[in-house]
Parts: sequence; structure tokens; C-alpha cells
Amino acid sequence: MLHDRNWKPTLVERLAALPQTPERGFRFFTTQGGEVFFPYADLQKEAYRRAAYLSAQGLKQGDRLALVIGEGHEFVLSFLAAVVAGIVPVPIFPRPAFKPLESYRETLDHIVRASGSTRMLTTEAVRQHAELDRLLQQSGSPLQSLLCVESCFEGEVAPWTPPAVRPDDLCFLQFTSGSTSLPKGVMVTHANLVANACAFLGPSGLDRRDDDLGVSWLPLFHDMGLIGFILGTLVCDIPVIILPTESFARTPRRWLEILSTYRGTITYAPNFAYQLVAKRVRERDLASLDLSALRVAGCGAEPIRAQTLRDFCERFATAGFDPKALLPSYGLAESTLAVTFHPSGESLTSERVDAPSLRRGLAENATSSESNESVELVSCGRPFPEHELAIVAENGKVLGERRVGEITVRGPSVCAGYFELPEASAEVWQQGWLHTGDLGYLSEGNLYVCGRIKDLIVIRGVNYHPQDLEWTVGDIEGVRRGNAVAFGTMVDGVEELVIVAEGAASEAEKLCALITQRVTEVHGLRPARVALVPLGTLPKTSSGKVQRRKTRQLFEEGELPLHATTHEGQDHGTKRPA
Repeated sequence: MLHDRNWKPTLVERLAALPQTPERGFRFFTTQGGEVFFPYADLQKEAYRRAAYLSAQGLKQGDRLALVIGEGHEFVLSFLAAVVAGIVPVPIFPRPAFKPLESYRETLDHIVRASGSTRMLTTEAVRQHAELDRLLQQSGSPLQSLLCVESCFEGEVAPWTPPAVRPDDLCFLQFTSGSTSLPKGVMVTHANLVANACAFLGPSGLDRRDDDLGVSWLPLFHDMGLIGFILGTLVCDIPVIILPTESFARTPRRWLEILSTYRGTITYAPNFAYQLVAKRVRERDLASLDLSALRVAGCGAEPIRAQTLRDFCERFATAGFDPKALLPSYGLAESTLAVTFHPSGESLTSERVDAPSLRRGLAENATSSESNESVELVSCGRPFPEHELAIVAENGKVLGERRVGEITVRGPSVCAGYFELPEASAEVWQQGWLHTGDLGYLSEGNLYVCGRIKDLIVIRGVNYHPQDLEWTVGDIEGVRRGNAVAFGTMVDGVEELVIVAEGAASEAEKLCALITQRVTEVHGLRPARVALVPLGTLPKTSSGKVQRRKTRQLFEEGELPLHATTHEGQDHGTKRPA
């Protein structure tokens, strides 16, 4: 049934069809260190109970409900309650500790307005931490009231009949991370969700097994955490353990300890997480870890480095980790979640390509080039059945093997567009194809991702991919890994390269010189400006991605606090940290 192309139920139908056995369900660890287990039957019962209360608050089918909830079980129960009631949940991230209050509220206000959310469901702790009541005072806001889970699901409620929910109905709004522009609400229907879940958990994806157990610390307001480990696993009946994101951030090895203790078989994380645990887990902790049950260790959501994954394999070989468990993938919110998967159970595949040829739009094997300048790219596999992927040029022409162009996708997982943004939707969805804005090429049918079109740096007619430059800088000792940004800026009408990286003040001038030297040697391009900034300075999205455009803006406006800077071009105004 999972793989019957005519089988198109809704999330509501899948929730009702889950097995009622007491041992299958979701286990949530709390931020206080406790845990709570919800068998599917209890999950379903509580979702319907809460749905009745939401209806009693005046919310109707099709209304949008902003969800700003930190605790995993409260978020999931409230999300499912909204879906059961035909209400459209809008997941929004609670305020991170590092994000200034005013900046957070600006983002929150934007999402509320863009979604047309009339109610916001939160917790008392989040309400106070982010001073959410001030949102009600914003002129022109559609928000009418704040509801708190501690009080709105108590007391008597009138009898209630759930509305009919159809596959083409809007299931939820998934707002983009905002790494390249203001967050936009992707319209995910029930049909999109079920199609994508069956694709990435089917034979061409993770190949679901009856004894599978998922383990995740990923944020539930983000598509990889929400769809990958909550909604998708509900559609396909995979029990899951949810660890709070902040628990991972505080103690990264906790992720591996949960996998080891509970014999988790499936997990997923961005590249930086694999890098972090490989570096942070101490020798004495390795002896207590057993990762032999882990058959899928997925990687996506940001550029994937082959060396990072190899380091992880080497580090945890003694803990029983199987390198064939690594599963690189490619996806985006506009296609619900996943687009391509590396074949499950096969060894990591990468290739080293000649960087100068890559900049010219052709992925030539580095061994066939006289240039020593090269970049290693990881295969993200092939598109799922019933889905198509094509690489196209600027004029829309489909490109052949190993030609670099824009990645385009179509299929049942591709969403209809951005909520109430017809012009933005028309730019991205063209003639049935989703134009991702990502650059890549195909080699023997496998996708290799090169970067973002709009982030391309063009220096004297040559294209440079910022992620390649950033990886080079990140490998320099003293530079904080994953916290380097490369971008182009105009100097006297000419685009020049700028590198901004986080590092210690004590080595600032030395690091600036090393960055200049290394980038020049590896890429044949000398930065016009190198800036070293304090740790925690670079702006990030709610999912932890560094915002290149925002960094560029702050740089050009002189708003970046600097430890040190070197430059060969025109000086831009900058300010020293206080």
C-alpha cells in the first residue's frame, strides 16, 4: 500500500490508520531531562481532544494558526490538533538565545502577516521570553489573540465533529529559512506530504523496515525535523525518539548516546553536526557507544563535505559505525522535503572536479586537468520515482551530462507555490517545473550540487562558488568551522572578493594573512578584503545557516565588529568591537 501510486490519503487518515499497539509511538525527551512516551493511540486521542478546543476558540477550517512552541511533545500534539481540525498550522521557531529580541520580533511579525495568522499558540515560557504580547499591538497585524497550551486545552468543551479533509487541502505552511530573502510560506498540501513521505521512506529512499527506530534532535519548525521525523514517520509508521535541539547544542554526544542506548536505526543531520561530534566526543566516551544498529545516517540541508563524513566514519569506527550508513541527499522546502537520495546501503560517492572548468560550467575530472585547483563534490543520488530532475541553462535549455546549470524539479512532492505571493511563485514555478535556484550537474544520473545561483561571485568574468572558498577558509586552524562567508562586493564598479570569518582576537592579524594566502594558493584568486570577526557575530537563520546576504549587507554598511582586517581595494566603513 505504501508504494501504490493511487494511494493518496491525507495525514488525518494516516493518523487514524496507525497501529494501536502500546509499544509503537513517539518518545520525547524534555528540556528538563525527563521523557514522555506517546503510543500512537494516545497521540491520536490527544490530537482530537485539542482540535475540539481549537475549534471552540473560533478557529475555522482553512484559518492559519501560528505555532511558537519549544517542547517537542507540546508542539507535535498542537500541530496534529490543528491538522485534524482543518486549521493550517504555521510553525515558527521560538526565540534563540543568540538572537536579539527586536530582530526576532521583526521576523515573527513578518511571518504572522505573511501567513495571515489570526491566532498564535505558544507556551507561557516562550510568551514571556519573546515578549509576544507586543505583537498584538503592531499596527495592521492580523493577530487577534495569543493562546497558551497551559490554559487553552482545559475545562469543558462542546461536542465537535471533525471536518472533511481532502488530499489537495493545505496541510501546513512551511516558511523558508530566509537565508537569501525574507521567509516565504511554502504551501504544503496533504497530497504533497504523503507523496514525499512515501518517496523518501520507500524502496528508492530509506527503504522502511518494521524494526526501524528514528532518532532526531532537529528543530521541529524546520522541514527536515518536522517532515522527516514527525509527519513522514507518521505517514509510514516509524517510531521516533525526539531529543530537544538545545540538548544537542549543549551536549552533542547526547545524540549518539540516544542512538546507542535505544538502538536507533535512522538519523539525519546537516554536515556541521557530523563535524561537531567527530571533534567533540572524547576518547573515553567512545568505549560506551554502540552505533552498530544505525543503518541510515542521512546528511543534507547544507553543503556536504566528503572529508567531514570520512572523518566521522574514522572517528566512530570503533563504536561499530558502518560507513555504508551515510546517506547524502538533496532537497528543499518548495518540494516538501527531499528530492534525491544516495542509494541506501551503498558507499559514499564523491568526485574531484577541476575548479576552473567548474567555473566555466563544465565539471571536468580533476585528474584530466593540468590545474592543481580542484574541489571534491558528493553525490546526492537520483530523483525519486514519479519525480523528474533536469539541469537547465539560463535560457531554459536542458543541459547534458556534467554541464553545470540550475537544478529544476517536478513531481507530486513539488508544492503549488508561496502563500499569497503570485509574482514570487511565478518566478520559481515555471511550466510545471520548480526552479530551485541551486546550481548542479548530473553524472551518470547522479546529482552533484555546486552552490546557489544568486550567491555566485563573478570576478573578471570568472564564476566562483562561495561554498568552495568557505570550505578552504574553514580548514585553517584558528578559524571557527562553518563560520566563514565569501561574497562579492562592488569596488569602483568592479566586483571584488571579500572573506569574513569568525576567530579569536589573539590571532586576528595572523589569521587574516593566512586566509589571504590560502585562498590565493588554492583558488588563484586574491581576496580584496579579509575580515576576522568575534565568535557569534555572523548572522544566521533559525536553522543555523550563515546568512551570506545579511553578512554582505552588514559589511557594506560598516556594521560588522572586527578583530582585524586586511584589504587591497577601497576601504569600506567598519567598526571595531567595543
